[in-house]
Amino acid sequence: MTRKLIVVGVSHRTAPLSIRERLAVPAEQLSAELDAVAKRAGLAEAVMISTCNRVEIIGTAEEPVRAERAMLDYWNGRVLPEQIDSHVYRHVGREAARHLFRVASGLDSMVLGEPQILGQVKDAYGVAQRTGTVGMQLGRSFERCFGVAKRVRTETALAAGNVSVSSIACDLAEKIFGDLKDRRVLLVGAGKMSEVAARSLTASGAHLYVVNRSPARAQSLAAACGGTPRPLEALATELAEADVVISSTAKQGYVVTYDLMQAVCKIRRYRPLFVIDIAVPRDVDPRIDSLRNVFLYDMDDLQKVSRENLAARERAIVPAEEIIEQELGELERFLRSVELTPTIVALRERVHGVLRAELERTLPKLAVDDASRRKLEAMCDAMANKLLHQPLTELKQGETGPEGANLVEAVQRLFGLDASAPRSGKGPQSAESPEPALAAERGSKH
Repeated sequence: MTRKLIVVGVSHRTAPLSIRERLAVPAEQLSAELDAVAKRAGLAEAVMISTCNRVEIIGTAEEPVRAERAMLDYWNGRVLPEQIDSHVYRHVGREAARHLFRVASGLDSMVLGEPQILGQVKDAYGVAQRTGTVGMQLGRSFERCFGVAKRVRTETALAAGNVSVSSIACDLAEKIFGDLKDRRVLLVGAGKMSEVAARSLTASGAHLYVVNRSPARAQSLAAACGGTPRPLEALATELAEADVVISSTAKQGYVVTYDLMQAVCKIRRYRPLFVIDIAVPRDVDPRIDSLRNVFLYDMDDLQKVSRENLAARERAIVPAEEIIEQELGELERFLRSVELTPTIVALRERVHGVLRAELERTLPKLAVDDASRRKLEAMCDAMANKLLHQPLTELKQGETGPEGANLVEAVQRLFGLDASAPRSGKGPQSAESPEPALAAERGSKH
């Protein structure tokens, strides 16, 4: 029977965090969890992806509906059925492959086109390989999905521009200064968003300094970001030394005033200064943007850049989906060709075997010499070939068409064929048969 590609899971689109966090699997437990759910659901092959935004299982099964139900039962052991069933998505066959391609390409991400998901998918695939739950069908599907993701990123603008405040801040700073390595970043205040932005900037090699009203909080935040704390009284001095300033305090009124910055600019001798004000209400007097070589961005500016970047990414959705459709066709053709060969071999053996068996039962009742026996055997082979001619022609012609998978499955069911079983035919035929079912391999391994 033909194995179908299936996907069962939850994501940020379908389930709240309270559900996702109860299904999430720590990296160190992923292999054991994957092996357990694959056995429970009777999956021949399986990969489990577990991130903060999604938990899903990609597998192959001869009975997709039964496998899906078994996977849900497994999850419902930790989350009550009434809490999870309405949040689960299910995809089979072409739709399952399309979902996998979209996930790896960033089309299904919370931040459209974000690159981290591809690395997460690759990591999940690596775990499955080491666990022994990857065979020909999933192997080819994931190999193709990695190629799709690469094409989408290189041939479209889906990954163009960042859409998070921290990433945009880092991008803008790099546009002004080029390389941020060894640049000095001053963090004014201890807001969460400024911390995230500071992490992005220091990850580029910049040095971080923290000024805050609370010395303890400055010390804690500096340690968390690999920076150096400074007293609030040193604000003017630090502004004079900084290349990038990120301000996010809870203070009413401007922390960085126009008069203060005017004096600082003279001390700096008008070296370029990049200021990001992500406080609401604002920390920085907007008039400082008029000062020579001072570049000020507030939340409205960052959100505008975010919208522009997102708009460019959204325009890339259509060409990205077109690439996915092309690659889906290629994957289907490959899988049908792999499935077709053992089916043809099994069908030939079944028809030839039936005719030869009948001949062997009849020959003892006939008085025939060796020459006549050879003629009868040749006649049986000729009859088998003529009977097989039309079915095999249809199967081969249907290989590249959308009805190919249905034809193969119909032949397997009508003739009771097990195309995955080892063939007893000649060498070339046996060499083309697919590898044994992974479920059997896992059973012997454990």
